[in-house]
Amino acid sequence: MKKNRRIWACIAAATIIFASQTVVLAEDEAKPAAADASKPTAAVDLGVFSQYIWRGMELSHNSVVIEPSVTLGYEGFSFNVWGNMDTDLKTRGSDAHTSKYTETDLTLSYAKAFGPVKLTGGYIYYALGGTPPVGSQDINASSLDSQEVFASATLDTILSPTLSVYREIAHAPAWYVNFGISHSQPIYDKITLDLGASAGYYYSDNNGMVEANDPDTKYRSLHNGLVSAGFTIPFGEYFSIKPMIAYSFPLSSKADDFIKVNSISDNSNFVYGGVTFSMAF
Repeated sequence: MKKNRRIWACIAAATIIFASQTVVLAEDEAKPAAADASKPTAAVDLGVFSQYIWRGMELSHNSVVIEPSVTLGYEGFSFNVWGNMDTDLKTRGSDAHTSKYTETDLTLSYAKAFGPVKLTGGYIYYALGGTPPVGSQDINASSLDSQEVFASATLDTILSPTLSVYREIAHAPAWYVNFGISHSQPIYDKITLDLGASAGYYYSDNNGMVEANDPDTKYRSLHNGLVSAGFTIPFGEYFSIKPMIAYSFPLSSKADDFIKVNSISDNSNFVYGGVTFSMAF
């Protein structure tokens, strides 16, 4: 906890510094995009959700999770700190109930547009607070963090199709590929209806991430599907509220078994939702 507090204190200080240097223009007074892109940006989010679902797997059960996030950006570079606090933490096979800050993710990325295609690449460090990452069951350690590199391409057209590829480079080498689409439809004033859908595929090349019913076979399968709907409701110059609901489900029988084994409960289908409070400069 002390480590997490120090990290958040540093990020909060950096946010204040960046915010003090940022001049935000009203939408109807905006300068050309090239000029705006040269200015530093900062965003602070606070999400409150009914569950923490990651790549189809249930990492919280019957408890509210609180997820703060801070993002700093400049000239295509972005640095994000994201966290998860489970207000009633449960683990598989245990009746223990406690409130715990379970995860802190640090993401450094760079994005650049080439015509209608936006390319993004980066690195993610998952500080898991003593919980081994998915696929590291064969490693004997009390605290294992995870690391990934990733790249994505988004086409600037209808539904904004995005293909993302992630590579775990620490304890449980594996590829995760995700294809997603999204659309935001204005419905009243500046309020938008936000719809999204995605599908993921896992390709393991380590002996810890194996099929649930065959420990001698590496897990390689269509993995999880996700559909979501929500609203973005701006107010004031810098603020917005984003309620959402989502449905996560397995895309194959192998995924159904794998998700059940790696979730707190014996379920593989999850409906969850919540709201995010955002402030952007």
